[in-house]
Amino acid sequence: MASSLNLSLTDELRAFIDENSGDGTLYSTPSEFVRDVLRQRKLEMEAERIRGAIISGYEDAIAGRTYEYEGNLKALLKKAKK
Repeated sequence: MASSLNLSLTDELRAFIDENSGDGTLYSTPSEFVRDVLRQRKLEMEAERIRGAIISGYEDAIAGRTYEYEGNLKALLKKAKK
């Protein structure tokens, strides 16, 4: 479901959007450009969260905060791929 959002932009931001949309650019409209920038930022934030969780896991392992896994990791990974 599409939704609209009206924003107030500085002249500098508006010029940046205009430079990156329209004829001779990858994006035909300012909306396409802004949506793509937002999607990229969302992916960056998700990757940052995942990196943080991985680092936290390494820190736990280094500090000895671990326990033996008694499940079937291969089966769990196989199930996750589906």
